[in-house]
Amino acid sequence: MAINYVKRATKTSATGEDDTRAIVNTMLKEIETGGEARALEYARQLDQFEGNVIVSEEDIERASNALSDRVKDDIRFSYDRVRGFAEAQRASMNEFEVELSEGLFAGQRLIPVDTAGCYVPGGRYAHIASAVMSVTTARVAGVPHVVVCSPPNKEHNGAHPAIIYTANLCGANTILNLGGVQGVAALTFGLFTGHAADIIVGPGNRFVAEAKRILFGRVGIDLFAGPTEILVIADDTADVEIVASDLIGQAEHGPDSPAWLVTTSQALAEAVIARAPDYIGRLPEPNRTAAENAWRDYGEVVVVDTREEAVEISDNYAPEHLEVHANDLDWWLDNLANYGSLFLGEETTVAYGDKCSGTNHILPTKGAARYTGGLSVGKFIKTVTWQRMSRDANRSVGVASSRISRLEGMEGHALTGDDRLAKYFPQESFELKPDNVS
Repeated sequence: MAINYVKRATKTSATGEDDTRAIVNTMLKEIETGGEARALEYARQLDQFEGNVIVSEEDIERASNALSDRVKDDIRFSYDRVRGFAEAQRASMNEFEVELSEGLFAGQRLIPVDTAGCYVPGGRYAHIASAVMSVTTARVAGVPHVVVCSPPNKEHNGAHPAIIYTANLCGANTILNLGGVQGVAALTFGLFTGHAADIIVGPGNRFVAEAKRILFGRVGIDLFAGPTEILVIADDTADVEIVASDLIGQAEHGPDSPAWLVTTSQALAEAVIARAPDYIGRLPEPNRTAAENAWRDYGEVVVVDTREEAVEISDNYAPEHLEVHANDLDWWLDNLANYGSLFLGEETTVAYGDKCSGTNHILPTKGAARYTGGLSVGKFIKTVTWQRMSRDANRSVGVASSRISRLEGMEGHALTGDDRLAKYFPQESFELKPDNVS
């Protein structure tokens, strides 16, 4: 077994977390205390925004008129595929009732949350697709009220018109010109809408991600998220140019976006490293500087001997996006386990999933793919259980429950079973003491 790090990252996803946490904590406390007024102060201070927070019907119409028919057709192309995939997810989920033993019935219900808060980034980039991914999925899940927050900017005196148009198309009830920590706080506390979110979903910068992390528990969140990540697994059949393009394509997200390559080919590793500057150089600013810093500080290239080693390393990273450029794609599909979304073969790429191919692009980062998948219809639905039983079923369930309760030292629990047995079967006696544990 040989693992060779041809290029090592000098920073990790935890770099700078303490400073971010302190800033976000202060902001959240101030907004919770100061309410809408303090949120607006932050909007003026951080985004230089003085307009109306709530997007009006006139604003929506103006946003629609600002877009060409082709742009709107492209957005609907994405919407149709994301909705179709989400509908298939919902169809795969079922309520049921089962008789576990004679007279004992149990089941599950699928209940959508009442209010979903969808954060749609709009700072450096207008993340139109994030509105599609979050709002559409919530609506397919059956969520009755969806609130969207997106940062305003000077050029549009509000959120980006394409984001407003998309959020409305996908079914948002309310759209807020509000971003950052103040946007997340508004969703959590129900500011400006009176609808406090039951769950907040959507990607964002490190401040947005930290705000969601801090507020988790008071409100549900889709997942713990950090800067976007890509890991490419490649063998000697991979195209150097395509691999380099995909790595740098994701690195443009920001200066802290990890881009990892795991390959069984030393030649490919060296070639990708050699070609990366050219792919960075073809980007416009500020994308170029972001990608350059990300590749320098967070880029990593690993050479391994076998595909099994590649799987081991990839599963250890648990990347948000995982591409496989290698032979025998079904083998990789069967053996890889930890990832947010998997892209098999050269013909597909992260950008397709990010924008319009159908699967959701709101995905786990920072190793969270070890225990969770990305945003899905199920994130907006509570899977709750229920039970009922006949009196006769208490003969077995009541006795076992009482004995287990006493074995645990929980006499009050045991007595609730004893009392039912005494009521339903007054002429019968039961052995309600547990056997001694040796």
